[in-house]
Amino acid sequence: MSPRGRRPGGEDTRTTILDAARAEFAEQGYDATSLRGIARRACVDPALVHHYFDGKPALFAEVMDLPVDPSVLIDRVLAGPRERVGAALVETFLDVWDSPAGRQRFQAVVRSASSHDEAARMLREFLTREIFGRLAIELTPAAPEDGLAPPQLRAGLAAGQMLGMAMLRYVVEFPEVVQAGREELVALVGPAIQRYLAP
Repeated sequence: MSPRGRRPGGEDTRTTILDAARAEFAEQGYDATSLRGIARRACVDPALVHHYFDGKPALFAEVMDLPVDPSVLIDRVLAGPRERVGAALVETFLDVWDSPAGRQRFQAVVRSASSHDEAARMLREFLTREIFGRLAIELTPAAPEDGLAPPQLRAGLAAGQMLGMAMLRYVVEFPEVVQAGREELVALVGPAIQRYLAP
């Protein structure tokens, strides 16, 4: 008889957790997926998921083959001066995606989101919850002034600005955007991101 119960930690446990996470994210979307649900599907103790992955954003980054844990980068942006949030976010974005390997990963993520509804929903929820939405919410003043758009709308507009730049630079390869230097892009795009996220 084969043993019952949860699978112990071992060589292939990490792969099993990743496979379970991929299935959970695809079925449930980013928001509704929990680490407990992933552990249940993988037949492992939830502590093993935490052992191999530093939270849901890190696990999602691995599933989507993102080169870094985005929550670490967003913590760094938030730790800097408020008046430099837009510039810091553009700098961080270019640091991650401007290398040849980063460009290929970005193209793969965009193609996946363009051709699969589940991938598009996962990416949308992830960007809203962990990147732009998190920044917009944390940077909204405690007593926002009249006329300030809701955080989620501002987050969506900031995401559109950043992803539009990335699409032109890495996928469509619009010549002027491809050839633009890092400092030039930070100077041009940073203020727009700043206006949306930290008005």
